[in-house]
Amino acid sequence: MAIQGKKIVLAASNSESSEYEQKAWSQMLLATLPARYTKTFNVNWPRPNELAPDGQARYVPHGLRIIQSLLLKRFSPDDIAVCYPDQLGQFVGEDTRVVGIHAHNPLGITFATDVYPYFYGKDAEPINAAEFRKLILHPVLRQHKRHLKIIVGGPGSWQIERKNLQDEWQIDCIVDGEAEDVALPLFEAAVRGEAIPRKVEGHSPELSHIPPIQHRATYGVVEITRGCGRGCQFCSVALRDGKSIPLPQILHNVRVQVAEGADTILLTTEDLFLYEQGPKFQTNVPALKRLFESVAAVPGVKHINLTHGTMAPFLTNPELLDELSELVVGKSSTQHEASTHPDKRYAIMFIGLETGSVRLFKQYMKGKSYPFRPEQWPDVVLKGMELQNKYNWFPICTFILGLPGETPEDTKESLDLLFALKDSKWVVVPTLFVPLEDTRLGTKESAKIFNLTDLQWEFFFTCWRYNMDFWRRERSTQWKFNVGIPIYYYLMGRKIFGSGLKYPLFRLAHFPEWYLRRRLYLDFSGRMQPRWTAPAHVPIPSREHRPVIPDLTAISRSPSQIQVP
Repeated sequence: MAIQGKKIVLAASNSESSEYEQKAWSQMLLATLPARYTKTFNVNWPRPNELAPDGQARYVPHGLRIIQSLLLKRFSPDDIAVCYPDQLGQFVGEDTRVVGIHAHNPLGITFATDVYPYFYGKDAEPINAAEFRKLILHPVLRQHKRHLKIIVGGPGSWQIERKNLQDEWQIDCIVDGEAEDVALPLFEAAVRGEAIPRKVEGHSPELSHIPPIQHRATYGVVEITRGCGRGCQFCSVALRDGKSIPLPQILHNVRVQVAEGADTILLTTEDLFLYEQGPKFQTNVPALKRLFESVAAVPGVKHINLTHGTMAPFLTNPELLDELSELVVGKSSTQHEASTHPDKRYAIMFIGLETGSVRLFKQYMKGKSYPFRPEQWPDVVLKGMELQNKYNWFPICTFILGLPGETPEDTKESLDLLFALKDSKWVVVPTLFVPLEDTRLGTKESAKIFNLTDLQWEFFFTCWRYNMDFWRRERSTQWKFNVGIPIYYYLMGRKIFGSGLKYPLFRLAHFPEWYLRRRLYLDFSGRMQPRWTAPAHVPIPSREHRPVIPDLTAISRSPSQIQVP
């Protein structure tokens, strides 16, 4: 008997939807592992996601829930299904006219995922790419393709066009950008069987056009801002002025999450400190405090987690940590033995440090430190980290290797800053520069892991040595990891990357510093003194000496959709 199916089916891959370990950063990092080696790492990923009684998805990425809300303005709930790939056969049938697919990182070519699979060979495919391919090539889509259209959108949809896969994957339309103003007419045309364009570019919508969600999103994501406006040239979101979702809509979305089983809310933003911001990135501490208190007061909210922020507000607003930490740390779902909180809780937030080179910082991202000058960036980072750690904020910080024009001296400055941060409580994730669509560096050449210099390799593996030492819980098994590193190098690593990998990799394996220090730039034996230390105070420059805020009116405003899990 033929399955009739739903008129509209929305779907996302298993890895994009997963609430793995209830930690969004674990989900994102583990999705970069090569798919064929998950058993080697003893990673059960992706795990089966939860189903509603009717077989639909219990939770999917927030962006897909936005599309669902838009469609519910014109279509009956009975016409729409939202599901995972394994359930497509239940909902795609003879009556289906359009399938909308969410693409967060469909080919694994963003900053983090374009790195780690290649340690296992040039043909290694990351989990997120393998899972998306499983979805887009699902047999039921081919079976019914004659009477349905496939629309793909999301922050990573541009990757499909860049790799010329649209026709091979039989995608009728790619939506690049924010979809609030384009999705509904596009889906209506597809349902009517009309021709639709191969590509649609969405632009930043008015706040009133962003609908409240009607069902639960992965990790209890609740969007609180869009845009940023700091002007970092490698980031599309930074090229839009920031705007804040109204608090009543935020609280509505929180209640929707809780009503469908979420006890943890992930406040999603490109910069927490731009919520209800004042002029020139001025942090509105009372508004932030009101936000956290209001969300915490919603019955059923057990934990509140964070996504992104910047370093400068910790220095420009001395009251910020005092005002927020009780709730931000106390409501966090994460714990670590290094925390001084009674329950060992700590707040975690993504912060892009990106470089220790003042020259590169000034060239590509000077708005990130405002109101401080680029020359103050190392002091801002060190003092900001010191203040965060004091209040049990342990951030996840990223650095970008291979920014256009990076020299050995630039890399050494990043190594110097990394060395000065060696006793910090944090995670540091090294990434490689990728020219993302709709950015000012979009036409530059991507950095390649196979071309890293010896200094860049040292930076890369010193970062992960820090992470292993601070985060590894099972100290008794450390020796297995240490032994495995040289085995990997001699059996595979040197064949793929060459001998420049050797000594930086051996630092990760805890080889003694007396053996490494003559071959590496940094010396952890105690003989080397840090170039920088955290200052007692970082002065805010007078107005006439502050960096000029980028003029966004002259920059393209067709960015990729805000990236949320």
